[in-house]
Amino acid sequence: MVPAGLVIALPVFVLAAALVIDRLMGDPQTHYHPVALLGNFIGWWGRPGRYPVYLQRIAGVFFWGITAFAFAFPFFLFFKFAPWFIFLIGAPLLLKCCFAWRALEEHALAVVEALKAGVDAGREKVKLLVSRDTASLDKNRILSAAYESMTENLTDSIVSPLFYYSLVGLAGAAMFRAANTMDAMLGYRDERERLGWWSARMDDLLNFIPARATVFFLLVYFTLRGRLKPAYRIMRRDGRNRPGYNGGIVMAAMAGGVGVRFEKPGVYSIGDDERPLEEGGRELMRAVRGVTLMTAITAACTLFLLGSWINSMGI
Repeated sequence: MVPAGLVIALPVFVLAAALVIDRLMGDPQTHYHPVALLGNFIGWWGRPGRYPVYLQRIAGVFFWGITAFAFAFPFFLFFKFAPWFIFLIGAPLLLKCCFAWRALEEHALAVVEALKAGVDAGREKVKLLVSRDTASLDKNRILSAAYESMTENLTDSIVSPLFYYSLVGLAGAAMFRAANTMDAMLGYRDERERLGWWSARMDDLLNFIPARATVFFLLVYFTLRGRLKPAYRIMRRDGRNRPGYNGGIVMAAMAGGVGVRFEKPGVYSIGDDERPLEEGGRELMRAVRGVTLMTAITAACTLFLLGSWINSMGI
């Protein structure tokens, strides 16, 4: 149990330490990573062929609840019962498992690096990030796919986990990571649609507020860069071009602020070609970092205020 006097300081320290660990280590490539184990479990039950068609929606709801609980409960137990000195060491590592900042940038940069070896190498690398057919993509559309993935995942991989950590603690961040992983693996309009429909709806719901927080932080960032007007204009104009409730507005604010165009052939186009994506890549990275830091500061302030309130109430 964390002593009352440390209630305020520890969660903020955990947040700061987790961000530092992320920048130093990234995401370790191991089958024993908690999210890798989570993915194995989802892969086990997330096979439509295991269930009759008429039971797939019910199975999707049932296993969503089981998975979210099973992943988040150990985080809750650790928070509740770990001695504060063990909490001090373990909690940043556990929180780090729930978000990915460095990896978000590295995946996009890997595509940029692969393109130096040719378009075919770029197509192979970007195939790991997006579900679209990459076989006919040219260089600009390969870059678009990579930077779209980075921009959309700014909410999923950074803002949402830190949002739920600041409100609910480690278990909140873990619950969101489980929900988002289920959507990433099952939320598609193919043979997984019935089994994954609940995962997709819950991901939309859980990301609804964080996505709009991401847009707000992007607008603040681009205000500081003298680009508020185009960011806001493109967000209003193109925010609904992409299917879904959340990703489009974030991508549109980013595209407008940087002055680039994101395009998924035959599906959507977001933004204007003020500058090529090859030139705008650095500014896209800077915007991701700016939003991450604003999110972290906001989360730290929230943790401080909630901790002060809990301490004053003697809870």
